[in-house]
Parts: sequence; structure tokens; C-alpha cells
Amino acid sequence: MTTQGSSPRGTNLDPWYDSYADRTAGLSASEVRALFAVASRPEVVSLAGGMPFVSALPPELVSGALERVMRDRGPVALQYGSGQGTPEIREHILRVMSSEGIRGTVDNVVVTTGSQQALDLVSRLFLNPGDIVLAEAPSYVGAIGVFRSYQAEVAHVAMDEDGMIPAALSETIARLQAQGRSIKLLYLIPNFHNPAGVTLSWERRLEIIEIAKANHILILEDNPYGLLHFGQPAPHAMRSVEEDGIVYLGSFSKTFAPGFRVGWALAPHAIREKLVLANESAILSPSSFAQSVITEYLNEADWKGQIDTFRGYYKDRRDAMLTALDDFLPETSWTVPNGGFFIWLTLPENLDSKSMLPRAVKELVAYTPGTAFYADGGGRNNIRLSFCYPSPEFIREGIRRLSTVVNGELDLLKTFSQTGPLAQHAEHGVMNPPANLS
Repeated sequence: MTTQGSSPRGTNLDPWYDSYADRTAGLSASEVRALFAVASRPEVVSLAGGMPFVSALPPELVSGALERVMRDRGPVALQYGSGQGTPEIREHILRVMSSEGIRGTVDNVVVTTGSQQALDLVSRLFLNPGDIVLAEAPSYVGAIGVFRSYQAEVAHVAMDEDGMIPAALSETIARLQAQGRSIKLLYLIPNFHNPAGVTLSWERRLEIIEIAKANHILILEDNPYGLLHFGQPAPHAMRSVEEDGIVYLGSFSKTFAPGFRVGWALAPHAIREKLVLANESAILSPSSFAQSVITEYLNEADWKGQIDTFRGYYKDRRDAMLTALDDFLPETSWTVPNGGFFIWLTLPENLDSKSMLPRAVKELVAYTPGTAFYADGGGRNNIRLSFCYPSPEFIREGIRRLSTVVNGELDLLKTFSQTGPLAQHAEHGVMNPPANLS
């Protein structure tokens, strides 16, 4: 109801539409999130979400840790905690990071609700509307969403099989600086990249660090997959050779279980102080219970052996996907990851992976369109394929079904002599597909 002389507010669908803050314009459902409603159907082979294969984690390891926590420190584990995280888990985090060459102190580790929250906290501290975040092309969809939510703009930098190209980074920085733009962050996933699957070479890591230092740009090194290599470990972390200009993000989601939602940031001292304050402002404290369970697991279990077990499962699945791509989709090209969860598929130039998705779902296979991983509309003829969760047999069947879609699209284009992909209207598409943003 409105009073005389007043104008109606909102819309029929949302009466608060006119009241939202401007920054909510950056909030939108991603292609990955939309896929979960479809990929959760048992008849659909989902090659979309980056869900860890938690069934490889022996249940007694988790139940044992839970029982010991409740028996020995239940009242503390169920209570509020420090906004920085418990000292015990921060000590363990230092030991985990040491395997990638990182030295640090317990004082400079901040425990977060998954590394996704660490991304949000750093963005909150540094980003003003209109600021620039540099990121690989393509980049992690969840990070792009966070940066947009703070009204920042993502500028993509070209990459190849060895990761971000330093010359392209320098050119992009010079172009943006000539326009008077404020570049705040350089966001990188150097190991077994999401979505591209590639790893940044050691030589390029050093060169990129120097470029960022020369231009006073803070590096966000996001490393959820670094320990999940398939033989040859990734190079040491960038943070291992540069402390003042890098905030390093890590997580137990891929090496233990994502349901506990425990990640961390290792930051220079001054930034760490503000991260703790921002963490307390956002959530008061990370979960004492989740930290206690993971601490107990790391104290008692052979966690390094468990990571080896995960590596074996993921390598078998990667190999199954590579073989299936060779057999069913030889007209496409793809990356060959040495770890992690993902393969980046490049379709023939005139195909559109987002427009093909409804047909793929009809053929009972789901994937993530490449456009999800670009802020500028790129990736039209790319697909992210996730091999971490389905069995090797399901992976092969999923690639076979995908080949039916790709070949059918190519046949249609040939039949109608089109130079671009067939248009597909939204009403025939998939309604908001499943939501794993990892």
C-alpha cells in the first residue's frame, strides 16, 4: 500500500528490489550453481562440479576424531573461539604448508570458513568499487563472483600450458595504468588450475612476483589442489620466496573433507591484523568444533597417507577421462593436468558450450560451460570437465554422451551451412543448474 503522492517501491516479484545496496548487482547465479539441480539426478553423469571423492576417506577416521573430541574437549569444542583460529590447528597448518616450501609463524595464520571466506575477507579489505583485479584467463568462478560482489572489475590475463604469461601480465598492467585504473590484486591459482588444469612454471612464478612488486600489486595465491599431484609435485609455492607481497590461501576441503569448511590465509603481519578484525566482524569466530575435529584427525591419523590415497583415485579418474576423450572426441583439444580435479576442453571454434548445455542434459550428461570462468564473456567454445567424483566407468560413459552432443551440433551446423552455433532460447534451457562453486 502506498500513501498519496508516493511512488510504488519494488516489484511484484520482490517488494524490496529498490532497497538493495548497489553492490548486490554483482550477485548472480553461476553456471556451476545452476547445474547442481540437474546433475544430482542419478541418471545424469555429472562432469560439472568439483566435489572431492570423500568416499575414499575411511569413515572410522572421521568418527574416531569426532568421538575423541567430544570425550576429551567437548565443552571447549562447542564454545565460541578466537577470531584467528585455535593455536593447535594453526600449528598443523604450518606443517601442511611446509611441504610446499612455505615458512611462517602461527601468528600470521588466520583460520577461515573455507578458503572462499578468505577470498571474501581480502576483497572486503582491499577492493573499492571500480578497482581492478587481475586474474588468469580463465579463472575460478567463485573468485570472480566475490570480486564482482565488491563492485570490482576482473581483467583477464592470457595463459598457456605453463600458466599465466608474464609478458601478457606486463602489457595488461601498462594498459590499465595508462587508463588511470586502480589495480589492487593479482589473483592466481598456480597449481593444477581451476578450471584449466595447468600449473604455473617456477620461472614464471619468479617473474610474476617481480612484476607485481614493481607495480605494488598484492598477489592472492590460492592453492587448494597443490598436494594432489599425480607423480611430479608442483613447484614450491610463490609464498615460499616472497612474504610481504603475497596472501596465501589454503584449505582442508580437498585434502580432508569440504563439509568441515576450514580454510586459512597466511598474510603479512599488517594484513593479518585486519583479516582477524574482518573475520570477527563477519562470523565472530570460525567453528571451534570443526577445527577441533580436524586437529584430532591430523594428530592421530596418517593424513599424508590419506592424501596419497586420494591421489590414486584422482589419477585413475583423470586417466579414464583422457582415454575417453581420445576415443570419442578426437576433433577437440584439452589440457593434461598433473594433479587436481579438472580438464579444460576446447571445442571446434563455431560451437557454443553454453547453448549446447540443454541438449547435453537431455543426453544425461552435465558439464560447466567455459563462459562461467570469464568475467568478459570469453570461453564460449570451452568446457570444464571435472574427473574427481564419478567412477572411471561413469566418466567414460559421460564423455561418450558428450560426444553425441558435440557431433550432433556439428552435423546441424553442417546441414544448415551455418557459420555460428544454433541459437537456443532460455525457455528451452536448464533452470538454474547444481551449486558446487568449487
